[in-house]
Amino acid sequence: MSAEPRINDRIRVPEVRLVGPNGEQVGIVPIAKALEIARESDLDLVEVAPTARPPVARLMDYGKFKYESAMKAREARKNQAHTVIKEIKLRPKIDPHDYETKKGHVVRFLKAGDKVKVTIMFRGREQSRPELGYRLLQRLADDVEDLGFVESRPKQDGRNMIMVIGPHKKKTARGQETEAGTA
Repeated sequence: MSAEPRINDRIRVPEVRLVGPNGEQVGIVPIAKALEIARESDLDLVEVAPTARPPVARLMDYGKFKYESAMKAREARKNQAHTVIKEIKLRPKIDPHDYETKKGHVVRFLKAGDKVKVTIMFRGREQSRPELGYRLLQRLADDVEDLGFVESRPKQDGRNMIMVIGPHKKKTARGQETEAGTA
């Protein structure tokens, strides 16, 4: 069954509760009379509530209605926030310079308004020392706290420890562009 409402001759009920083009109630009328009224006013008869007893039908320009609802849906999609999750992988025994490089990537992602999933991979005997990974994730979270906040706390997932950092709403580069555009 299609999601589109039935219109004009596709409405197969003996009578409908008719609503005029401006929202005024006309009353319960036979389908033939409702179709005649629609033809006279050069509008379509659209079934808006098929489950009601009797079904509710409205007089409207169906093409215009479809166009406007498509524009509303498009506008809603445009205003929707697109969340992108970037991933950074670290090891518990990371060199200070490598840490700074990875932290720079995290900072760049947060400034762009993306979430960052930080994964620490444990190998061999490192698995018996999860506190090293936890401390490293805490250090990273403290280093980037002015750009983002910890969305999900560090948690062990098999051989990996995972933490998600989300950007602060007002601190993103995209947010600054929209604020500058409105001022």
